[in-house]
Amino acid sequence: MILILDFGSQYTQLIARRVREANVYCEIHPFNLSLDKIRRLNPEGIILSGGPASVYQHDAPRVEAQLFELNVPFLGICYGMGIINLAGGGEVARAERREYGPAELVVDDDADLFHGFSRGEAMRVWMSHGDKMESAPKGWRVLAHSDNSPIASFVDPGRRLFGVQFHPEVVHTPRGKEILRNFLFRVCGCEPTWTMGHVVETSVQKIREQVGGGRVVCALSGGVDSTVVATLTHRAIGERLACVFVNNGLLRRGEAEWVSSLFAERFGRGFRYVDATKKFLSALKGVEDPEQKRKIIGRLFIEVFEEEAKNLGDVKFLAQGTLYPDVIESVSFVGPSVTIKSHHNVGGLPPDMKFQLIEPLRELFKDEVRRLGEELGLPRELIQRQPFPGPGLAIRVLGEVTEERLEILRAADAIVLDEIRKADLYAKVWQSFAILLPIRTVGVVGDERSYENAVALRVVESDDGMTADWAPLAPELLTKISNRITNEVRGVNRVVYDISSKPPATIEWE
Repeated sequence: MILILDFGSQYTQLIARRVREANVYCEIHPFNLSLDKIRRLNPEGIILSGGPASVYQHDAPRVEAQLFELNVPFLGICYGMGIINLAGGGEVARAERREYGPAELVVDDDADLFHGFSRGEAMRVWMSHGDKMESAPKGWRVLAHSDNSPIASFVDPGRRLFGVQFHPEVVHTPRGKEILRNFLFRVCGCEPTWTMGHVVETSVQKIREQVGGGRVVCALSGGVDSTVVATLTHRAIGERLACVFVNNGLLRRGEAEWVSSLFAERFGRGFRYVDATKKFLSALKGVEDPEQKRKIIGRLFIEVFEEEAKNLGDVKFLAQGTLYPDVIESVSFVGPSVTIKSHHNVGGLPPDMKFQLIEPLRELFKDEVRRLGEELGLPRELIQRQPFPGPGLAIRVLGEVTEERLEILRAADAIVLDEIRKADLYAKVWQSFAILLPIRTVGVVGDERSYENAVALRVVESDDGMTADWAPLAPELLTKISNRITNEVRGVNRVVYDISSKPPATIEWE
C-alpha cells in the first residue's frame, strides 16, 4: 500500500490514479494525518503531493518532523519536494521566475527514479511552482535539472527520500508514469496486485458491512456511474435494492424512455420510475445563478428519493454514482483543495438529509469506472456513454430554465450527437454537446431579419475529466452541425464553437 498525503493540489487524485494504474493499492489522507494512524496503515511508501502554498510561508501546511523517521521511502512532488528539502536541512526560496507549463528537464543521474533513462537526456515535463530549491541537504544527490530549477529532482540515498519539482502524474509529463513506477517497484518494492476484480470484491464487501440487513435506494440516471453503483449494490444485497430513476424534466430527447426500457428489464420489480418534471421546473423558475440551480436540483433529488423511501418502508441508505472529479470540484477532498463549483450530488446536497450515503466510486475517475463496468459485465453501449451532468440540461441552458428553452436545446443537442456518431467520434471524444446561450443575435432567414438564440458547441478530449482539450473537429463536420442546427431548430440563427481548454475553463459552462 502507498500512502499519499494531500497538501491541497488539484492533481492529488491523479497521483493516486497513476499508482492504481500500476495495479498498486493506495489511499489519500490529509497532510496532518497522525503518526499513529500512519503506522497502522503500514505503507510501503509515502508520496507528498503538491499544493497551492509556498513552504516558506509562516502558515504553510507542514508534517510532523518525526514522519521522516519512518523506515519507508518518500517521494515529494512539487510542494512535497520543498517539505522534504526543508526537513533535511536544505533551503527553499521564491523563484526569480515562476514556472507554469511545459519545461525541458535534463537527467543527471540514471539510477532510482530515472532508471531506464540516459544521463544527459532531455525530456518534457510539466511545472507548476513559484518556489525554488536553493540548496539540497549535504550528501544528497541531484538527479535532474531544468533551466529554471537547478535542483529539479534529488535523493537522500541513505534514507530513500526523493523529490521532484515537476508533476509526473499529469499527461503533460509524457514519461511521468515511468518515474512513478520506478518509485513504486524499484524503490518501494511493491507488487502489482490491485485490480478491478479486487475493487469489485472490496466494494461489495464494504456495502454489505455498511448496510447490514437494511434496504437501499439507488439514484439511477442511466449513465455508467450510477449503473455500476446499482450493479455493485445489487450484487451485495440483492432484492433489498430499489433503483429509482427520476425524470426531472432536464433530460435529453428520448432519455427517459431509453433508460426506463433498459433498466426495467435489467432490475425488474426493483426499478421505479418517477416523473418529477413539474416539481423541478417550478423550483427553477426565475433562477439564473448556476450555483443556486445546482443546490436546488440536489435538494429536490433528495426530496424525491426520501418520498420513495417512505413508500418502500424504512430505507436509510442512498447509493449514488459520485466520482472524484465531482468531489474535488465541490469540496476539499482530504486536504486544503480549492472549491470550483458545487456538484448537485456533493456540494448541492441538503445538510439535513436523512439518508446515509453509499458512494463506492467516490475515489475513482470515469475511465476507472468504465473498466469496473467491464469487469461487472455491463453492455458496451452503456459503458461507453459520454458523461452527462446530474443537473442535466439545467446547466446547459444558461440563465433561466424554461420548457421552451429546454426544447430548443434538446433539438440542437440531438443534432450534435447524431453527427458526432455519424463521424465515428462518439467513443473517441470525452464529451460532445450543445449549450443554449442567454443572448439573441441578429441574422437573416430568407430575406427577413431574424433576432434569435445562439448555440455553443462543446466537444472535448480528455483522459479523466480533470483536464481537457477542445477537439479539433474537421471544418466540414462543424459546417454540417451548424447548418443542421440553424435550419432544423426553430429559434436558433447562430452556432459558435468553444475552443477553451480545462483549465482555465471547465468542461460545462455552468
